[in-house]
Amino acid sequence: MKKPRSLRDKVVLVTGGAGFIGSHLVDRLFLEKPRAVVVVDNLYLGRVSNLREARSRYGRKMRCYWKDAGNLTVMQRIIRLEKVAVIFDLAVVPLPASLRDPLFCATENTRLTTVLCDLLRRGLYETLIHFSSSEVYGTACTVPMHEDHPLQKSTPYAASKIAGDMVALSYQHTFGLDIAVLRPFNNFGPRQNDGNFAGIIPEVIRRVRSGQPVHVNGDGKQTRDFVFVGDTVEAAVLAYQVAGARGKVINVGSGRETSINQLIRTLLKILGQPRHPVMYRAPRPGDVRRHCGGARLAKSILGFRPRTSLEKGLQPTVAWYLRQELRGSRGRR
Repeated sequence: MKKPRSLRDKVVLVTGGAGFIGSHLVDRLFLEKPRAVVVVDNLYLGRVSNLREARSRYGRKMRCYWKDAGNLTVMQRIIRLEKVAVIFDLAVVPLPASLRDPLFCATENTRLTTVLCDLLRRGLYETLIHFSSSEVYGTACTVPMHEDHPLQKSTPYAASKIAGDMVALSYQHTFGLDIAVLRPFNNFGPRQNDGNFAGIIPEVIRRVRSGQPVHVNGDGKQTRDFVFVGDTVEAAVLAYQVAGARGKVINVGSGRETSINQLIRTLLKILGQPRHPVMYRAPRPGDVRRHCGGARLAKSILGFRPRTSLEKGLQPTVAWYLRQELRGSRGRR
């Protein structure tokens, strides 16, 4: 068995590093003792505050550029200046944006990945770990949904992520590049976006705390595979370390189906509001009906299994949002 590769003393760059998953990955990467971690984020979704603890803890070992990761000239300059060896690609225009501006979403997501692939082809850095999305599978044809599940263009966002994956895999195949693709299912945890394009968990918490009914798109019977963000970033590090991941697409899922109704009931229980009103609205366009991740490659190649159940992960997640609410109220006094 080959010895795992190490990130020790390497300069690692994270696109979208001020975002939800990206900022947790930044925290996790420092445990590998890199020479430096570089963040590139245009703050479309990311927040500087997500990196507050990391910047305080790691000081000069962390450098941030509030730039567009899809700009070839900018990325070329940063990679050369910082002497980057490894890039984790998390920059993205999210699914809800594709329903408002599909052209922007489709072109930007494809461009973000293609720029990084071409800079790798030119030899500017060594390794790309590209983040895909379970949305590329659409509604489940078979359960669990393994990596060979058919790809379905259920939304412009899904199509853009399929395109990005194909670009990354084509560069790996054609030019023999060091690329791996991760497909995480529905991540949750502290720092998930609670503003524009908010995820369902922070949105439910916000509406309950403000005394508003919880809104559900559709009948709530649609299912998702929720994965705690701490588990996902662990899989990302393994995807770099394990040589067998090169050229592979690897799901990161729990293998457990949870309906939106079940999720909301659990959240309301944790919030101490089990009878809080829930209102149902028209389904969101292109919304997938059923998701349940198959993670056999994560297990066989990476030796990875998620450690955090939905119930276990929701407790610190809710607590984090309540702390943010408390800090916000103090700041308004």
